Amino acid sequence: MKAFVFPGQGAQFSGMGKDLHEFSTLAKKRFDSANDILGFNIGEIMFHGTIDELKQTKVTQPAIFLHSVILAEVLGDMKPDMVAGHSLGEFSALVVAGGLSFEDGLRLVSARANAMQLACEANPSTMAAVLGLENRIVEQICDQTDGVVVAANYNCPGQIVISGEIAAVELACETLKEAGARRALMLPVGGAFHSPVMESAREKLADAIENTNIQPLSCPIFQNVSASAEVDVATIRKNLIDQLTAPVKWTQTMEAMIAYGATSVTEVGPGKVLQGLFKKLDRGFATHSATLENSEA
Repeated sequence: MKAFVFPGQGAQFSGMGKDLHEFSTLAKKRFDSANDILGFNIGEIMFHGTIDELKQTKVTQPAIFLHSVILAEVLGDMKPDMVAGHSLGEFSALVVAGGLSFEDGLRLVSARANAMQLACEANPSTMAAVLGLENRIVEQICDQTDGVVVAANYNCPGQIVISGEIAAVELACETLKEAGARRALMLPVGGAFHSPVMESAREKLADAIENTNIQPLSCPIFQNVSASAEVDVATIRKNLIDQLTAPVKWTQTMEAMIAYGATSVTEVGPGKVLQGLFKKLDRGFATHSATLENSEA
């Protein structure tokens, strides 16, 4: 069974999507539509912008969504048996599985990016990558640390990202190193994603999601919050809302997709981060990148 997975924030690069725009008439139409919906020329920033311009949350999230969804569309009839997306990538996955229209997906991603940006500005916060410790040890140390700090991304065995208030994350990192972490490295991010610090963003996004039509899916989606195959629209909607303050259970998602019957995974979008995480889970698992060589104009 074929799984499609979609990357999240951090996969962006200068020049992303330019080949799609040049290759496909559909891609050109999608970029024109995106410019109208967003109110700025996102294609120009993606094709020619600097890394700093692309790092703006209001740009990054729609850019990765656009790259991923357009690439999936030009792949033609390569339909997945299941989908999943890492954080932001969950919205790309929903569009490809037929749950959201392209336009509604982009509107939600834009609303999400803007709400997260406001939350970051109101509450200075950060994230850190922790390598080489068991999940339960990281969780225990976060629980015992003063202030807000939680396990936010379970990326693969031995790799967790923690998230929260700056002082609390810094303190937790010191304790984690003392507990034997191979590394506990502060990340250059704008805020504490997937933590209670994002509560104001969750509330704003909830209104947008509640008022967006979600259709029955063509295949199951493995969501970040539950790490299980979801098809019920009400459950999918609730998980999308909860995602902003809940951890990304990506390790558990990969394990669940394989248990469900996935025999290969294709990463659809910029980069190869998710393929690397599958390989860390199982070196022999078949992974691929979606490329224009497999696509239709």
